[in-house]
Amino acid sequence: MKITFLKASTLFAAAIMLASCGGKKKETKTVETTTPAVTSLEIEKPQLTFGFIKLTDMAPLAIAKEKGFFEDEGLFVSVEAQSNWKNILDRVIDGQLDGSHMLAGQPIAAGAGFGRQAELVTAFSMDLNGNGITVSNKVWEGMKPHVKKDENGKPIHPISADALKPVITQYKNEGKPFKMGMVFPVSTHNYEIRYWLAAAGIKPGMYSADNIQGQIDAEVLLSVTPPPQMPATLEAGTIYGYCVGEPWNQQAVAKGIGVPVTTNYDIWKNNPEKVFVMTKEFTEKYPNTTVAVTKALIRAGQWLDAPGNRTEAVKILSMPQYVGADETVLANSMTGTFEFEKGDKREMPDFNVFYRYNATYPFYSDAVWFLTQMRRWGQIPETKSAEWYAETAAKIYRPDIWKKAADILVTEGKIPATDIPATDGYKPATTDFIDGNKYDGKDPIGYINSFKIGNKD
Repeated sequence: MKITFLKASTLFAAAIMLASCGGKKKETKTVETTTPAVTSLEIEKPQLTFGFIKLTDMAPLAIAKEKGFFEDEGLFVSVEAQSNWKNILDRVIDGQLDGSHMLAGQPIAAGAGFGRQAELVTAFSMDLNGNGITVSNKVWEGMKPHVKKDENGKPIHPISADALKPVITQYKNEGKPFKMGMVFPVSTHNYEIRYWLAAAGIKPGMYSADNIQGQIDAEVLLSVTPPPQMPATLEAGTIYGYCVGEPWNQQAVAKGIGVPVTTNYDIWKNNPEKVFVMTKEFTEKYPNTTVAVTKALIRAGQWLDAPGNRTEAVKILSMPQYVGADETVLANSMTGTFEFEKGDKREMPDFNVFYRYNATYPFYSDAVWFLTQMRRWGQIPETKSAEWYAETAAKIYRPDIWKKAADILVTEGKIPATDIPATDGYKPATTDFIDGNKYDGKDPIGYINSFKIGNKD
């Protein structure tokens, strides 16, 4: 079924003609409106079901639904929480979900041959930053003597994993492996915690074709824990720390069971986080629907970063059908602050970014970064050419779809033309990493070879 959806027009005339008993006509009046034109799209599939995990960075989906942005596009969307990232991946591939909030590494791994393989694409990047690394209170007490402090005795951030080294040594001397959690083997969290550890010379373990646990020669054993279960797993002592998105770092602070020691903003400033994913088959079968979904999500990102909207966003996310966490816990990070030790709340205006800095644009260079980390840690077991990295990124990340949606929004007056980046799909080279290392998406081989720990090509 195809439907054509047209919300408004720029001009309409209304003739008011009332006849009196003698048959006389009253004056005809013309009424004009200034509502911008909305481009009509033939929506091939208006009924859609999208998935998400209970994290604050699913916010664009919740906002697009609750603020009516999906309906504005003629879309009738159900948004359903899922149990874990593997379930989300499987349900999108199998067609049970039309699209989903997903780890950026998932569509990339599926296209690069690691794990379950499928042709998945993203036309929308959901956010920047938003993660943290939290350790147990006991581990933090062991780290504190090795953390630099300011004149008021507060820890100076960013905190390097150098402060964790003595704790790892102590556990090793006691015959206990040092265990930490992350949310999925191809998650940003896995690569971020590995980056943080390796920047301090700590080996986080390697993958191989025969060993998919990623713990070969590891000084820290990393394992998968679903995000909502992180605080309870930490409290039980099963793991001693973890890397996860919000609100599960702030939840540890609220419960008094752990201390966030760094955020991914400090590991890689304004790093890409989640993406919205559909199958390639869906985007080709329903191209207008794909553009309409992207339009609604871009508007949601814009709304989230508009001044004054975060308090309302927190109320929406606290609803049980979305994140379902306490408003105070959600507000800790969503309203521009972040709490480390209890009472040590700091201004972090860019902890959650949904639109600024071209956050919604799916840059090829972001996809290439994930591919370099998969190769660095052995998830991609063999050497690849620089051309392979570029070609693989271009198959999965689809800025062409994003631009179609954004161009229509400009025409409709919903976003300014200046919000569309002038780019070839690659961000400029940057050294905004905790170790100061330089990343250039057009030189993936040089980047891989620049690290002391990990594979070399």
